[in-house]
Amino acid sequence: MAQRDARGAVSVRGDTQHPANLGRLCVKGAALGETTGLDGRLLYPEVDGERATWEAALDAAAARFGAVIEKHGPQAVAFYASGQLLTEDYYAANKLMKGFIGAANIDTNSRLCMSSAVVGYKRAFGADAVPCCYEDLEQTDLLVFVGANAAWAHPVLYQRIAAAKQARPAMKIVVIDPRRTATCDIADLHLALAPGSDAGLFVGLLNALADAMPSEAFDGQAQALAAAREWSVARVAQFCGLPEAEVARFYDWFLRAPTAMTLYTMGINQSSSGSDKCNAIINAHLASGKIGRPGCGPFSLTGQPNAMGGREVGGLASQLACHMAFEPADIARLGRFWGSERIAQTPGLMAVELFDAIGRGEVKAVWIMGTNPAVSLPDSDAVRQALARCELVIVSDITAQTDTAAFAHIRFPAQAGARKTGTVTNSERRISRQRPFLPAPGDTRPDWWIVAQMARRLGHGEAFAWQHPHEIFCEHAALSGFENDGARAFDISALATLTREQYDALAPLQWPVTAQQPQGTPRLLATGEGWRGGRLNMVAVTPALPQARPAAAYPLWLNTGRIRDQWHTMTRTGSVARLMQHQPLPQVVMHPSDAARAGIGDGDLAEVASAQGFMVGWAALSDAQPPGALFAPMHWNARFASHGRVNTLVAPVCCPHSGQPESKQTAVRLQKRHSAWQGELFCRVMPPLAPDMLWWRRALDGCLHFTLAGRTPPHGWLRQLADSEGWQIQYADGVGGFHALAWRDGALMLAFYSAQRRPTVQTETIAAAFSAPPASAAARHALLGGKGAGNAPAKGRIICSCFGVGENAIRAAIANGCDSAARLGDALRCGTNCGSCIPELKALLAQTASLPEAANETRGGERVTLEFGEEFLARQAGGQVGR
Repeated sequence: MAQRDARGAVSVRGDTQHPANLGRLCVKGAALGETTGLDGRLLYPEVDGERATWEAALDAAAARFGAVIEKHGPQAVAFYASGQLLTEDYYAANKLMKGFIGAANIDTNSRLCMSSAVVGYKRAFGADAVPCCYEDLEQTDLLVFVGANAAWAHPVLYQRIAAAKQARPAMKIVVIDPRRTATCDIADLHLALAPGSDAGLFVGLLNALADAMPSEAFDGQAQALAAAREWSVARVAQFCGLPEAEVARFYDWFLRAPTAMTLYTMGINQSSSGSDKCNAIINAHLASGKIGRPGCGPFSLTGQPNAMGGREVGGLASQLACHMAFEPADIARLGRFWGSERIAQTPGLMAVELFDAIGRGEVKAVWIMGTNPAVSLPDSDAVRQALARCELVIVSDITAQTDTAAFAHIRFPAQAGARKTGTVTNSERRISRQRPFLPAPGDTRPDWWIVAQMARRLGHGEAFAWQHPHEIFCEHAALSGFENDGARAFDISALATLTREQYDALAPLQWPVTAQQPQGTPRLLATGEGWRGGRLNMVAVTPALPQARPAAAYPLWLNTGRIRDQWHTMTRTGSVARLMQHQPLPQVVMHPSDAARAGIGDGDLAEVASAQGFMVGWAALSDAQPPGALFAPMHWNARFASHGRVNTLVAPVCCPHSGQPESKQTAVRLQKRHSAWQGELFCRVMPPLAPDMLWWRRALDGCLHFTLAGRTPPHGWLRQLADSEGWQIQYADGVGGFHALAWRDGALMLAFYSAQRRPTVQTETIAAAFSAPPASAAARHALLGGKGAGNAPAKGRIICSCFGVGENAIRAAIANGCDSAARLGDALRCGTNCGSCIPELKALLAQTASLPEAANETRGGERVTLEFGEEFLARQAGGQVGR
């Protein structure tokens, strides 16, 4: 729920009546109001880099798109959509491509996160149907996280589970992950298995369950059990790199638990055998009977706001619409409903193969909607090369400058979620209305409208004559029930006759929503029957390790994933200052033994390279990381880092069944990246940087902020810059490093701080000086030292982004008697909103280190100081500046 105050500032709070979150928001949701400003927004259509009217932009796009179709056929064009679209947007795009252009070349960034889960459900149940609901989390006896750092990636659900664990301590929680993540904070057992070996663990569990199974309960049962027969506890332990006792304990808990749930996400799905891993998990639930009942089931957690809605409408290239497949009966059925004889006959190109086809020149026009494949796809340098060669690139987005938009010939300004109306569907199949709370700025339009206008210009206007998303939703609902009679899981036909008022007031509910179940359906599979054939199916799984293999040239694994406060490729969250506080720089997390072999210390620059490319980040040493494996976040793009795009390294290896890339395991090498100096730059406008500099941009209120590293001394670059801009420059060059302030007409233009290692400065104080320059010589001197007047203590590393609580305040509170996360929350408010910082609060409580000194703070093992001589101080007192 959002509100605007008299000044136009937006505040956001959770809806306590919504059954999915019960009023709790993660830090990204709580910061939604800070993403609604118009700085950096795409507000007007553009054609070939020039602003255009909607009529001109749509005419140009349709003419060029249509010309490609006429000359090369419908297979030469494609759409690439996004889980950021509302269901109505998605429906329109899928209908145009598959129903009227006549090709199935529409895929989505959900291919990168959820497509293996889709295949797993379809093979087991006959439908892409998540059988569980969130209420099951409080009712289960055993909850298993697999490849899911929910404490950071799904913090609202995680805190709900933590509360359930606190209320019922007998509930057991198992975390299966090579890394010891924040999710392990509430775990009774952490299985730190070898990267990519998850299938072996669950195939072994099926073998342990086999004796208790009734014969021929499922299709494929005999084959699945035969494939699992040789997977004893000993073999599983060897394959997974786990102690036999831990494997046996997990199996015993699963067998004995009356109810059990398995929550899985990217660590399972993003694999060259991701679909089989999903089915290995589902097999265990089928074999044990822990499915279709409260507190039971295999639960795939989606990674985007509307990944499920996209799956419903057929947004993946391997689907038609409303859970229909590329089968003659479904193709004919869809043609009858849409009134089209041009229905796509075969599956289209999936994400990775789509951009490969663009690179080869086979796909000559692509329309990219609300996503950033130049950053998010594997082997992203090859993706960039493909887009650069593409004859026509159309981009619909809300952000003006993205890595992908740089390649666009035509750009359409879409509307952000805060400004448009429609529906989304979450992980538990719950459809929710999204309602606008801000007016549409500039010439922005909803995505469905843009698609409909393109369809009209391509000659299909009659089928896209909607005036409001309510009409699209009702058409979608009617299609879901068309000639269905229970054969397809997705059915919301009871909503097909909603009036506009009923649509606007629609309360959250879970599909199916039919005449027999008008209030929705919390759980599926209670009858033990599936869809498209009835019986549930077990899939024979032969565990396979990742296709990548560390060897002499590339001896380490690289795992990629999310960090706590950022989202996807940072096109929105990267501009919010408080979301950059917790981890402002891309880290390369490594075990101390791997760091020692590479000669890398904590806080050093680290270069990670694969056969595809390289990235540079900041080393973070942690024994929570397994030896032989690195972790790096996937968020940084070319607008926020010079060499931070981690997907540059990832090979375009995919699961053969789902087309989902193996983003979790890449063979890499690690080396220290040397620099002569490292620094922090604050400036009003972005200055030209020297070619040898590495840079990382961080959102900050009041000015631009960059972390830099270079190989040649910065003195000459700064002096040349000051001369060219007519600035007065004030500097200090002491044993700790080189600092400089640049002034023009009494206004601070630039502040620069460098040392051999990245210096610690008081960021908030420096940022404030750009709007309120220090008046006294002492205050200016303190600013030159990177501190505020009076030597105010620094916050230290921000732990709680919701309330801006730093590590130093938390340590001080602990020293003053706060001996629990709850008492820290009472004193400082940390951990009392989204709760995602609670594991870190507990870690600080467990440490016995005393408070750091207020002065001469250390970073990465090096004390950073500046010494100023008497002559320099005299010049300051006299108002002179060094040149």
